[in-house]
Amino acid sequence: MKRRTFLGTVGGGSALGLAGCLTRDGEGGGDGGNGGDGSSEGDGTLTVVTYESMIDTEESAGPWLKDAFEDEFDAELEWKQLPEQGLNHYIERADRDVEIDADVYLGLNVDDLVTIDDTLEDGALFRELDRGRLERADRVRDELELGDPHGRTLTYDTGYISLVYDESEVDEPETLEDLTAPAYEDTLLAQNAQKADSGQAFLLWTIDAFGEDGYLDYWRRLEDNGVRVLDGWTESYSGAYMEGERSMVVSYSTDQVYANRFDYDFSRHQVAFPNDQGYANPEGMAIFEGAGDVDLAYDFFDFVLSSEAQAEIATRNVQFPAVADEHVDLGEEFDEYAHTPEETVSFGYDDLRGNLDGWVEDWAREFVGQ
Repeated sequence: MKRRTFLGTVGGGSALGLAGCLTRDGEGGGDGGNGGDGSSEGDGTLTVVTYESMIDTEESAGPWLKDAFEDEFDAELEWKQLPEQGLNHYIERADRDVEIDADVYLGLNVDDLVTIDDTLEDGALFRELDRGRLERADRVRDELELGDPHGRTLTYDTGYISLVYDESEVDEPETLEDLTAPAYEDTLLAQNAQKADSGQAFLLWTIDAFGEDGYLDYWRRLEDNGVRVLDGWTESYSGAYMEGERSMVVSYSTDQVYANRFDYDFSRHQVAFPNDQGYANPEGMAIFEGAGDVDLAYDFFDFVLSSEAQAEIATRNVQFPAVADEHVDLGEEFDEYAHTPEETVSFGYDDLRGNLDGWVEDWAREFVGQ
């Protein structure tokens, strides 16, 4: 999850302890090779760029992945935090034909792929994956494929955008329209769709609900009812919401997994799915065109889809795994507190292509800077 930061320790086994159990005959055994295509010129070091919360504490998913991957493959994994400009940093470098100092990008969604192709050219920035080189690619649930017509990405987790609310302050909203009613005046925190994945996902959810011609009018009614838009998920959730400034926030349906771990008051961590829906936000990984160690990148992708890695990512990144249920055991706690909507909403690549920038810019022109 791109906007979540753990505030305490995570239970469970240590990274090194679990890493030592990995085998390669389905789950590991460390032959350190995924087969080569003769294109890799690596030196055994894989540089992976990702978002902050994946690597910002020892309890985040990144440190566990690093230790376990290095143990299994006798390689070095270097994390690189996504620059402030986000993916645009790499789009701009590619556009200027400037070298990119990373092999893999971890944290792409379909919106990012559309932005790349709308800005550069179709299929740019990342290599088309040879799925025949990946033992575990077939484990990914079909509904989580990002729909990239150029085959550049492999999904590794997913989340559902929902509302988190304080049941002692407000009732559960049954519909998105309810959020414009007097009962929800000055209650809702949302995020800037230009800067936060959660904000963009919520905006797209409203476009799906009210249509291309109706979503701005809906947002005007939200604005009249006091919606507050902050830049990012961290500012809105860890800041304003957790400090009690508002009683509802756009967030993730796995919120209670996080709340339970830190023994938070559950009355402030109720999950609502207006319209019985949640917006699906699968996250994927891709190999940069100029990657130095392509073979090791393929090894990393297969490793990330292993049962142990999928369980650790789900627990530490507080998201749902990408693989089918038979390939991961999350335990009773995760199953109890991670909620899924009756219906998922999402826009596909073709729907977003040529539209996404305009929708977001039209929205930002009216509602950013409050």
